[in-house]
Amino acid sequence: MDTDDYYLLLGVERSANADDIKRAYRSLARQYHPDANPGDPGAEARFKEISVAYETLRDPERRRRYDMFGPERGGSGAPAPGAEGFGINDLFDAFFGGDVFGGRGASGPTGRPTGADAEAVLDLSLSEAVFGTTKALEVRLPVVCDPCSGSGAAAGTHAARCETCGGAGQVRQVRRSILGQIVTAGVCPTCGGAGSVIPSPCTTCGGDGRVVAERRLDVEVPAGIDHGQRLRLPGRGAAAPRGGASGDLYVHVRVAPNADFVRDGNDLLHVRTIGLTQAALGTACTIETLDGPEDLVIPAGTQPGRVFRLRGRGVPVLSGRGRGDLLVQVEVRVPEHLSEAEESLLRQLAELRGEVVEPQHEGGLFSRIRSAFQ
Repeated sequence: MDTDDYYLLLGVERSANADDIKRAYRSLARQYHPDANPGDPGAEARFKEISVAYETLRDPERRRRYDMFGPERGGSGAPAPGAEGFGINDLFDAFFGGDVFGGRGASGPTGRPTGADAEAVLDLSLSEAVFGTTKALEVRLPVVCDPCSGSGAAAGTHAARCETCGGAGQVRQVRRSILGQIVTAGVCPTCGGAGSVIPSPCTTCGGDGRVVAERRLDVEVPAGIDHGQRLRLPGRGAAAPRGGASGDLYVHVRVAPNADFVRDGNDLLHVRTIGLTQAALGTACTIETLDGPEDLVIPAGTQPGRVFRLRGRGVPVLSGRGRGDLLVQVEVRVPEHLSEAEESLLRQLAELRGEVVEPQHEGGLFSRIRSAFQ
């Protein structure tokens, strides 16, 4: 098919995105690759045409220029062959293997790609976050294809050296410039930088070397981790195509609220409610800490809001030594409904302490004040 319409060559719409173009090219490349069509010059010519089309459309800038000016063959306002888009970075890439701003040029084989990083959420109780645990986590990720062991090749076959780049993973182009000929290198459009192709792809993964599946991981949670923090699991992310290194998995920790304790850094806060007489006369009570029961003596005359500190009963220092404290804040419960005997005793106490209280019978000063606000 001798045509200048690269979209038609690849069989995609002009609105196709990068993934659509890549899928179309891979399908055509397997169909017309010279290794799959030995001695067929027509297939070889078609393969070269679709490779040029893919190389142009996969690059956003080259695709923009193609959409504006057509194939880069000069004439009709298009740049001269080899001269389009030449800049100082091309010069640095040709002579020094990188660009002027520190980017690394494609001066050697690019190797296999690395798998993408992934994220997941792990739910913990407060106790699990404080003391640490090993927790199972279910994630859905690209994993290594079992039938081909990640190679992408069908059983009994193997990858073949890419004829386009000769196994280098790169293709070099000669450009003409005002300084003469400049040689630049780019990722091979046929093998994507791997240096090899799959003549007989695995039927399970289609030659990609991976499939999407549910995966169960045991996550080691360190003691002292807090809500909103995350764990990095190297190499536990998405598998890479055709045996490359897997990405990392980032686990975001979510700690459920606890009815008895509120965390403040490495300290825990617990509110304990006692009665009016207990606060006045003192008492002893048992506090259920995360480590077990602890006895707490509340002395006579304890005021509402007083805080008692149980040292070393808080949260362990993450990746460090020591623990925070458990802070017990006392709240005093004032009785709302009194029996006649209780009211009589409290009035005797008020009289002994010289404190003015509301009269026992309705109609007094306090009764009128109270009625005014009701």
